[in-house]
Amino acid sequence: MELSTLDYAFIIVFFSLVLGIGVYVSKKSGKNSTEFFLSGRTMPWWLLGLSMVATTFSTDTPNLVTDIVRTKGVSGNWVWWCFLITGMLTVFVYAKLWRKSNVNTDLEFYEMRYGGKPASFLRKFRALYLGALFNIITMASVTLAAIKIGGIMLGLEPWETVVSAGLITVIFSALGGFKGVVYTDFLLFFVAMSGAIGAAYYLVNIPEVGGIEALMANENVVSKLNILPDFDNTEVLIMLFIIPIAVQWWSSWYPGAEPGGGGYIAQRMLAAKNENHAIGATFFFNIMHYALRPWPWILVALASLVVYPDIASIAAAFPNVEESKLGHDLAYSAMLTKLPSGLLGVVLASLIAAYMSTISTQLNWGSSYIVFDFYKRQINPNATEKQMVAVGRISTVVLMVLSALFALTLQNAFEVFDLLIQFGAGTGLVFILRWFWWRINAWSEITAMFASGILVISLAKTSLGDFLFAADTGVFPEWANYPFIVVVTTAIWMLVTVLTPPESDATLRSFYRKTQPGGPGWRKVVKKAEIENEELVNTGEKWSVPAGITAMLLGIVLIYSIMFATGYWIYGRTTQAIVLTIVSVISGFLLIKAWNRLKGNLL
Repeated sequence: MELSTLDYAFIIVFFSLVLGIGVYVSKKSGKNSTEFFLSGRTMPWWLLGLSMVATTFSTDTPNLVTDIVRTKGVSGNWVWWCFLITGMLTVFVYAKLWRKSNVNTDLEFYEMRYGGKPASFLRKFRALYLGALFNIITMASVTLAAIKIGGIMLGLEPWETVVSAGLITVIFSALGGFKGVVYTDFLLFFVAMSGAIGAAYYLVNIPEVGGIEALMANENVVSKLNILPDFDNTEVLIMLFIIPIAVQWWSSWYPGAEPGGGGYIAQRMLAAKNENHAIGATFFFNIMHYALRPWPWILVALASLVVYPDIASIAAAFPNVEESKLGHDLAYSAMLTKLPSGLLGVVLASLIAAYMSTISTQLNWGSSYIVFDFYKRQINPNATEKQMVAVGRISTVVLMVLSALFALTLQNAFEVFDLLIQFGAGTGLVFILRWFWWRINAWSEITAMFASGILVISLAKTSLGDFLFAADTGVFPEWANYPFIVVVTTAIWMLVTVLTPPESDATLRSFYRKTQPGGPGWRKVVKKAEIENEELVNTGEKWSVPAGITAMLLGIVLIYSIMFATGYWIYGRTTQAIVLTIVSVISGFLLIKAWNRLKGNLL
């Protein structure tokens, strides 16, 4: 496929703007570590919200959605749609707590909530575990998608894609810091959305597909359209819907959807002007991320089933693609080759934007862990602001290089997604409860983290895994693998919690005084302090969790009803679409009232 002069013009202008922003903010971003990683905590909700959306608009996401739709149907997306529940919990319960904590990274939380050597170990270990290992895996998955897009659309070798895509990203990330990331995300959001919507509209209407009505009636597509899984197929229902909705959303840690907030979502909440801006940013992100953005990708995935019904047809159309990179996720890139001049340039720019936004965020977030939670905490406690910014920039480059090298060994985006989900299985409940139950200690988190990892490794393609979960001969059905890890991990860390001593009174009281979590889970600590004539509770602030839970439930109804209504309008199922649109309006009205009550509790 050859690019026209107009296509090149779009891409060159886009690169120039991104680099210009990075250079423009580099001087202020390098002023100190707070500016480099949190932009001075002065960011408004709308800019942070757009940045969150742009960050999760990565090149691997449309590939992942395409893989899911082609193999499991639209309803297969419940494996990640379920995380909306986590997102709403973060919006209306945890966002204000994170902003109150005033930490530089969410890992700094550990030595505020816990004490002693276990807390210090937890902070340093997770700085490398998440900031380096998991971060590199996540970025490698994104880079893998870029490799497939470059191979299909431009005929590039994997190393050529890695070098060309990564070079500009790492330059502006290292120069501009967090402010450069957020400012460029503003541009990247609109470019990425325009490309995704434009591509979906054009590709649905190409002659091979024949328009939306023909697409919906195509024999390859009809069985894939259901938004809810087939309730008559028990195994599919359990795997694609019941486990995600009943277990996965609260039990698993996953980048960008951490129970109780965390990672780069927490980084943006910490950069907000105040608690209400943190709430507004995360709510805007969840609406865009779940309710509206998936549908352009889903439409292209459905259209690809008409043009490329199987992997063999993709291989026949693109014989130069390595056999190791062939998969259903490649169909998205394959469809984009049919775009006309001009639109092709916009879409390529949008994919580059998606890649750069995600990678730049991961780089800045990961290097913030390495700087604050490892370098300053472990290696150089007296580090100057200049030294910390320098280490941040060096670690940015190192993380980029390592993730690029790892990407060259990967094959499929869904495999990486599934691996990350399982490695976090059973840890999520700790992240939810640690704010509201005084008895959670550092050993609870350490145990959950190691128990989950050891179980996943033990069960993955081993004789023990075959004995318990083999398709035909295992003790349990295959779908029970994930719940098994969750139950065992949770039981282990809860047992360790009650067998190990609680955190000291001084640590617990200091944490309560700063964040004001409230609730019955802290009653024992508060009452003991009162007996000793120490006041912990801010009497001018009400406990906001009940109002937050109400707003959370209304937010879930609102966003799911918008998501379903959008799908049914596209499908042409007018009755369902109208009913769900009415539900979304009513739930939106009730949410506004609940949100106003919640704001009153925060004053």
